[in-house]
Amino acid sequence: MIKQPISGHDTVVLLVDSFYDKARKDELIGPIFNEVIGDQWDQHLPTMYRFWEDILFNTQAYEGNPMFVHRQLNERIPLKPEHFERWKTLFVETVRELFEGDKAELAEQRAVSIATVMQLKLAGYGK
Repeated sequence: MIKQPISGHDTVVLLVDSFYDKARKDELIGPIFNEVIGDQWDQHLPTMYRFWEDILFNTQAYEGNPMFVHRQLNERIPLKPEHFERWKTLFVETVRELFEGDKAELAEQRAVSIATVMQLKLAGYGK
């Protein structure tokens, strides 16, 4: 497969869809996504497209509070360090399989940073 730059909405959709295809099938984190999102993927994925477009292109299209959502999730299903590690591994793997260039590097960096900060906050650091 020829790698391409992350250049806008269509490539963000490809990234997000490809990542969640992997995550949903993963034996460690798949059950969490499938239990929490269930059959609501049609609502969840557009939110994730807006989130990543905002992260990568500063679109300001995302309106939400991911920390609040993940705090609620953590109360329902405790998120462990291995969940975050698998999430980061799958996300970076997906980026590297499909994309190249500055925005691909930024996507990797931001994903690792966001997941790390979220993990620390959920563990009680930096409340």
